Amino acid sequence: MRAALRERSTGTLLGAAVLCRPGGAAERCLSRGTSSNPRPKRPLTAYFRFVMDNRAAFKEKNPEVSNTELVKKLASAWKELPASQKQVYEEARKTDWKRYGEQLAAYKAQLTPAQAAALKEERRKQQARRRSIRAKRELNLLGKPKRARSAFNIFLSENFQESEGNTPVAKLKKLFDTWKRMSAAQKQPYLQLAQDDKVRYENEMKSWEAKMIELGREDLVRSRRQTLKKKPAETTKQTETAKAKASSSGKKAKLKKSEE
Repeated sequence: MRAALRERSTGTLLGAAVLCRPGGAAERCLSRGTSSNPRPKRPLTAYFRFVMDNRAAFKEKNPEVSNTELVKKLASAWKELPASQKQVYEEARKTDWKRYGEQLAAYKAQLTPAQAAALKEERRKQQARRRSIRAKRELNLLGKPKRARSAFNIFLSENFQESEGNTPVAKLKKLFDTWKRMSAAQKQPYLQLAQDDKVRYENEMKSWEAKMIELGREDLVRSRRQTLKKKPAETTKQTETAKAKASSSGKKAKLKKSEE
């Protein structure tokens, strides 16, 4: 089992360099300022190695279960796995992690400063996306009310299925053109629905924010978040005002000294 794990682990980490061909993906990646050599992949955790080893066998034994139930069965089996067997997967992870560190160092060493900067920026964007996704998931788990819909969004949801067009984009364009041609009287019912939905949202948000305060999550309350956002801007403004006053005082002092 150890040999098989090492073989598969090597396969996931080692790979030939991508060749730059005219119009190919590698050429495009170089034009973006990133390396043509693929970045080494992070090693799998001990648990995910166990899942990869046993997923097919579990699926064969339980062909009727959904993927969600299959994952639950695998997670339960991992918890019950003896420590000696878990250690096999853990040692394979450590071996791969050491190899990954060496490959990552070699990969970074062959980057130009521009490529390293582009890689750092891409990493920053990925982390920002992950933080945004985690924040949205947390808000969903906390039951944050859905935002109020606009009049056009209500019109869109009511007419999308029956709209002309072979693709979603074509349907959307058709409905957008229809909305622009509609008179104020025709739009009024949707505007009223949007206003009602706005009232619903505000009422639900007040109740939800009161609950968040009880849970000690004042950071999710709108007034609190707005205050936190304003503070840096206010501090900057105060600093600029203080600098301007200091500069003005300095000029006056110099002028007075020259007159004397």
